[in-house]
Amino acid sequence: MKVVFSRKGFDSGYGGMPSPILPDGTMLSMPIPSQGDKVRYDDLSHDGVSYADIIKQLKATNPVVDVDCHLDPDIRGEITTRMDGWKPAFGQIDAAQSHLHNQGVGIGDLFLFFGWFRHTKTVNGKLSYDGPSSGFHAIYGYMHVGEIIPRYDAVPEWLQSHPHAKKERWVRNNAIYIASDNLSLNPVLPGAGCFTFTENHKLTKEGCSRSIWNLPDSFRDIPITYNAKAWKEDGFHSAAKGQEFVFEANDTAIQWITGLLVF
Repeated sequence: MKVVFSRKGFDSGYGGMPSPILPDGTMLSMPIPSQGDKVRYDDLSHDGVSYADIIKQLKATNPVVDVDCHLDPDIRGEITTRMDGWKPAFGQIDAAQSHLHNQGVGIGDLFLFFGWFRHTKTVNGKLSYDGPSSGFHAIYGYMHVGEIIPRYDAVPEWLQSHPHAKKERWVRNNAIYIASDNLSLNPVLPGAGCFTFTENHKLTKEGCSRSIWNLPDSFRDIPITYNAKAWKEDGFHSAAKGQEFVFEANDTAIQWITGLLVF
């Protein structure tokens, strides 16, 4: 099985703030702003509160609440109205898609989505960030690939609203990955989902900048794309650029991944 550490959600350049870990442990990855994708932060909600309101509670002056957003990966089904037949999906394009293709990522492989997060607390009925302002990298969700849509005329009706389904994107190197019905590592689980935070989901090493990860030492023997010289004395220095870090999972990596499956 190939596994992909896939960087997604708000960062310092797109969104300008960490995605929130809610007081109940929900890891709510905020999709990046993107003009023309026809989904707005007001269209998405968690427990009856719009993403726009959540963003404004945490950073009142953030201008992204007034623009469209790129809902991708789209793996949290309850955040908006869905067509019959909807499945979790993730699209990739241009160089990043070429990288996935060249690495042979396909049906049966696994995406682990990570991003920049920070804990929150409720103060006087509103969310407020809690803990160090730098936040940290954490794995918030997964998707086991069950199907790949390779061209525009293969897009099913239920997928038409996905940002990578737009006709103009298919003149470029574009693909959409669809979740399997079940996760091969644990068939009682769905093929995609989002985690409830535990310390196991935190990638950043304690006391270090968020790009320094606390991966198990067993990963030292596993080549990870874009990270050929990442291992230093103080940990794994993840690449500052790049979206998709691919590796071939051995038995110890599979055991580590299985430990993430907490909901």
